[in-house]
Amino acid sequence: MANPSHLEIVGPVVQGVVRAKQDLSAGAAGAFPVLPVVVHGDAAFAGQGVVAETLNMSQLPGYRTGGTVHVVVDNQVGFTTLPVGGRSSTYATDVARAVGAPVFHVNGDDPEAVDRVARLAFDYRETFHRDVVVDLVCYRRHGHSEVDDPSVTQPLMYDRIDARASVRSLYADALMRRGELEEEQVEAARRGHRDHLERAFAETRALPSPRTGRPTEAEPLVVATDAPARTAPAEARAARPAVTAVDESTVRRVVASQIELPPGFAVHPRVLPQLHRRMEMVETGAVDWATAERLAFGSLLLEGVSVRLAGQDSRRGTFGQRHAVLTDRRTGAEHTPLDSLATGRGGFAVHDSMLSELAALAFEYGYATARPEALVLWEAQFGDFANGAQTVVDEYIASSEQKWGRRSGVTLLLPHGLEGQGPDHSSARIERFLQLCAQDNMTVTQPTLPANYFHLLRQQALDERSRPLLVFTPKSMLRSRAATSALADFTQGGFRPILPDTTADPVGVARILVCSGKVSHELVARRRELGLTDTAIVAVERLYPFPGRELATELARFPESARVRWVQEEPENQGAWSFVAPRLMESTGRGVEHVSRPEASAPAVGSARRHRMEQKSLLTRAFA
Repeated sequence: MANPSHLEIVGPVVQGVVRAKQDLSAGAAGAFPVLPVVVHGDAAFAGQGVVAETLNMSQLPGYRTGGTVHVVVDNQVGFTTLPVGGRSSTYATDVARAVGAPVFHVNGDDPEAVDRVARLAFDYRETFHRDVVVDLVCYRRHGHSEVDDPSVTQPLMYDRIDARASVRSLYADALMRRGELEEEQVEAARRGHRDHLERAFAETRALPSPRTGRPTEAEPLVVATDAPARTAPAEARAARPAVTAVDESTVRRVVASQIELPPGFAVHPRVLPQLHRRMEMVETGAVDWATAERLAFGSLLLEGVSVRLAGQDSRRGTFGQRHAVLTDRRTGAEHTPLDSLATGRGGFAVHDSMLSELAALAFEYGYATARPEALVLWEAQFGDFANGAQTVVDEYIASSEQKWGRRSGVTLLLPHGLEGQGPDHSSARIERFLQLCAQDNMTVTQPTLPANYFHLLRQQALDERSRPLLVFTPKSMLRSRAATSALADFTQGGFRPILPDTTADPVGVARILVCSGKVSHELVARRRELGLTDTAIVAVERLYPFPGRELATELARFPESARVRWVQEEPENQGAWSFVAPRLMESTGRGVEHVSRPEASAPAVGSARRHRMEQKSLLTRAFA
């Protein structure tokens, strides 16, 4: 696997790839035909928290891969730091004791012992389907790089290393003493190995230069070996956008599946009314967010597309909105309604993850690289918590296509919105993700209507080009009457990058408020309260790639004298403002004012009362 210089972050990526391959395998239930092997440094194995997170995954239902063989190259120095400064435990491998993994400590100067231990480790994994560790106790003969001199910081250690013969020499001498090889045979083996390396080096130099820049649509999709790829030719992809609307019978079939329960299954009395309301929503034309998501997943399953969703409390939903898995109130038995819709190779999997962001997101990224034909989603409990996985975002999601030509269609669901819940449950840090956007590397969205979210998810699953998708999902909007969609919005149309104003008379507009997220509903409500007819409100649903052309077309409907304002609830130095401002001005040719909270170091205040005061002031200034 492609591995950035972030020590251990590749570990959970490997686990995700392996799980994806095993989910695709035709082997018997419970078989684990793909073997993950991860090589570690001793300092990193002891020092990196993601190691403990990944080990903790090893026996969890949503992440189990049947055991990993961990090989720790225990050279007793981490760059310049000795074990005394690098760990508090006796052994570098003590973290593996948390999951009861056996650890084989073996002398790296004894190749036959290493061979025996490696076979033991493999046999253990195959027998018990659990992790096992080989601690290869050895040394590092040279420095951390070609120009590094380790004797500056470890002079005594390197005096002993310099005086010690190499592993090859020691083993060759032992074989000759035992009479198993003659000196001529040893020298012939050495020359043969050297010649082999020289030939490989020459062949590598003769290869064409690797491609640079972003892969074009005509270039092959790079995925893990044996993964099912999206194979439509580039010209077909360009000419045939994904059809995301579904017929009414599909909508009704998906919704009906929610109340088709096993005989005698006792749904919790607080949950059953929610399931029945989903049927009523279709009839009344007021489909909410959770139902729209269910329609997206269910319709994809009916089309044979696999769906995997994992995150903290994702089965029920952090805000009690999803209920993807139902629990019998009397027996504790579980029922997953969407399972009944899976057809062909497609299947539905939803997992509550462990309380981790870093390893959990890395796992889903890896899974998505090996399953480009599936919709793979990771959900943060609150969008703020995604900062615990920033390494994965920076090193893989935003840049893996540029660095390694490796694409991933992983989707991130990040609950976002300032609603008086304090600084740690408000902002998914839109600004950070937008700073990483370049070269068409990912899609960043903040839909405000359930139907647009529905079309967005289906577009992500059906589009022929894999690319990460970020969705800033709602909290209070989950149950807002303003944030509902009619049945017709699902049976026609597609994802809309912007939501134009369909109510204001363009001729009389003196003020155009451009915004994104739940504040658009609040602005509409405030306009209604004030009885204004001179204000248009335009919601930007896709922040990147920036919909400049669509915005220019929409704003051209209004008088040139109309003032354009970007309105956001986030502080001025956060949110989308700094990203949107130059692009909005460039695409529309108009000056843009902004309305926001003042600059702040924290995303939100800690007082609900103060939050309400700030929000009221924000809406007042938007219409000033």
